[in-house]
Formats: sequence, structure tokens, C-alpha cells
Amino acid sequence: MSFYFAIVGTKDNPIYEAEFGTSKQGGDGVARFREEQRSMNQFIVHSSLDIVEEVQWATPTMLYMKCVDKFNNLQVSCFLTAGNIKFLLLHDQKADDAIRQFFTDVYDLYTKTLMNPFYEVDMRITSGVFDGKVKQAAKKYL
Repeated sequence: MSFYFAIVGTKDNPIYEAEFGTSKQGGDGVARFREEQRSMNQFIVHSSLDIVEEVQWATPTMLYMKCVDKFNNLQVSCFLTAGNIKFLLLHDQKADDAIRQFFTDVYDLYTKTLMNPFYEVDMRITSGVFDGKVKQAAKKYL
């Protein structure tokens, strides 16, 4: 099973992107998207933003949305922060609790990144440490 994860900023700009595979059930953690699928991942995730924005204005707090959109056999799950930052995960199997825990860990990492005085909201995250910890959380839960 493969995952595509994106953090989208307040201006619908990508802040962070990563691909990884499952580490559960003997997986090696490497994404196995077909080449034609890999080029569509970003498009699929960003096309689900319209649905997320419809729900976002109804609830002013942080919100975990299980499956907001589907494309073929892929699903998009979303976690919306109070600061209007969207965590989107493209996946092909249902694992709501594990995905929610993954989002919670990544939200904690993102909050710590926001506390950096040199980081501003909507700035691209290029930290290797952040990337490593996101992949570590994926390995733990997904």
C-alpha cells in the first residue's frame, strides 16, 4: 500500500509533500505508485480542496475528516487545523484510527515548526529533520 501526503497552506499552496509505503504487514516503507499514477497524486489531492473548504466554514475548530473524496480506488483523508492548514493523505485502504493518529503526530511536528522564529505560515518546509519525523510517524502508524 502506498501513501501520498501533502500539507496545504492557507493560500492553497503546497507546504510539504511526501510519498511513502506501508511498513505494516511486512512492508518496506517504499511507495509503489505506478508511474502514470504518481503524476496524478498531487492533482487528486488538490482537487479535493473544494470539498474540504465547503466543510471548513461550517466548523471553526480543528477537524479530522475521514474520507473527503474518492478517485478510482484511492481515497483522500483530511485533517484541518484551526489555522486553516490542511493535511491531506491519499491512500487506498480504510484505516481511520491509524490515519487520525498519524495526522495528530504530524500536527504536533507542524506546531513545533511554527514555533521556529525563522519560519512563517505558508512557507515551504524543507527541513530534513521534519521530513524524517513525518516518515517515522508514517512507519509507526501506516
